This record gives sequence, C-alpha cells and structure tokens, in this order.
Amino acid sequence: MKNFTGLLLIIFIHGFFFQTALAQDGKTALVPLPSVDDFTRGKDGWAFGLGLGIEYETAYEGSDEFGVEIQPAGAVQWRRGNDIFYFAGEALGWRGLRADTWLLEALIGFDEGREESDSDDGRLDGLGDTEEGFEVVLQARRAFSNDWRYWLVSRLVTGDNGNLGLFGVGRRFGDKTDGSGSEINIVAVFHDSKYANTGFGITAQQSAASGLDETRLSGGLRSIGIDYNYRHNINKNWQIFAEALYEHFSSDVRNSPIARSNYEAEVGIGFIYIF
Repeated sequence: MKNFTGLLLIIFIHGFFFQTALAQDGKTALVPLPSVDDFTRGKDGWAFGLGLGIEYETAYEGSDEFGVEIQPAGAVQWRRGNDIFYFAGEALGWRGLRADTWLLEALIGFDEGREESDSDDGRLDGLGDTEEGFEVVLQARRAFSNDWRYWLVSRLVTGDNGNLGLFGVGRRFGDKTDGSGSEINIVAVFHDSKYANTGFGITAQQSAASGLDETRLSGGLRSIGIDYNYRHNINKNWQIFAEALYEHFSSDVRNSPIARSNYEAEVGIGFIYIF
C-alpha cells in the first residue's frame, strides 16, 4: 500500500506541475453521464485511469455503524466505436450505445459477502459469514433525447445469493459532453426471497447462536433510493469524482433484527489520473 500511495503521489505532482493543458479537450464520452467512466477521450483503442477514493459508509447492509474505507478507482478500457470493454476492480464488463438513446451494459462482478467482524459492536456475532461469489449485472438506460438530460434506468443483479432488480429515473445537470457535471437518480429496488434472506434473514441455527429472533423474509420491495454523482476534469489528465447514496428500507427489511437502522448511506470522493 505504501508503494502504491507513493506512485499516486508522484503522478499527482507530475499532473499538477508539469501539465499545462486545462480541463476540456473537446472529446466526447460514450454518454455524457458522470456515473459512467469513460477514459477514452472519444478515441478507439486502449485507455487507462488509476486513482483512489475515500468512502464513509455503513459497515454492512442495515448497520447503524459507520466507517471510512479507502478504495482503488479507475479502469482499463478498450473502445471501438460505440462499444467499450473494461476491467474495473473486481468487475469485467461491456457497455454499448445504441441509437444514441440506449445505453446497454453487462458485467461479471464479485460479491464479497458479509463477515461477522464487519460489526465492531458485535451486532453480527453468531450469524456467521455469508458466502462470497460471482454475480452477473445487466443494465439498460433509455434516454428521452440524445443529449441525455432525462432517462429511465433498469438493472438486474443475479447470482448465487439470489436476484435483485432496480427501476428508476435520472436527470443530468450541465451541458458538457465529456462526462463531467452531475446527475441524480431515484430508484425503487426489489429482491427475491433468497436475496432478502441472504442479507436480512436469520435461520434457526443462527438464532440459537446469536440470540436474535428467527426471521424469514419474502420477496418484494426492498427500498427506495436516491444517488448523486459528480465528476470534474481538473486538467487533461486529472479528474475528481464524488458520490452520495441514500437507501431507505421497506418495512419488511426494517423488521429484521439485522437492520439496526432504517437506511443505508454512503458518501465518497476521489481522484483519478488518466494516462
């Protein structure tokens, strides 16, 4: 971690003191949305961004504990026309623009699961660790016009721990086409019984070990959420990004003893250097 941090510091100094070109290079992103990474500057071929983000977030889903976490940011991307293939963190995926108003995306990611140690207050003692595993994410956004001012969004997450679906609307602020600016999304989130019980259910064995009431959830509405994304090009190579997320749980989820809070929240900020 020290060597990695030192490398970022060197890149940071290089970017600010030796880079003379300022923010806009006039290139167009695949779609002008701050939530969609695009380091290609409108060109076909390889692109690479590397950075760090700092997040302040709930310790686990339903937790009333918060903590700070440092996460790597950026991605390796390859673009050909209106298609981008990418590797970002623990996700390998593709996104493509169709008819100027459809953004389609598919990725394979990794679900880290939950560990008893995620709660410093011992709230998860006796529940054991939830299994890690891969998940497939399919997403589609349909814009009302090719300037991507308003859109509809849908997402399906499926894996060993069940299925989750998301439906909502979005709004972009700003007029630049390089992916900078800000956006907001309001969504309704649904899960099946397997996904619900992976996060908030308590089996008879877990109940005996933890002292919490045995809990079995059915599928349905999980939450109503709102998220805000911001991205700004400091100069040709440096970006600053930020995100805030709030998810208010449904009554079924709130009734679980695991849900110590009625909501989940997260705020984060970070920098990315584009090579």
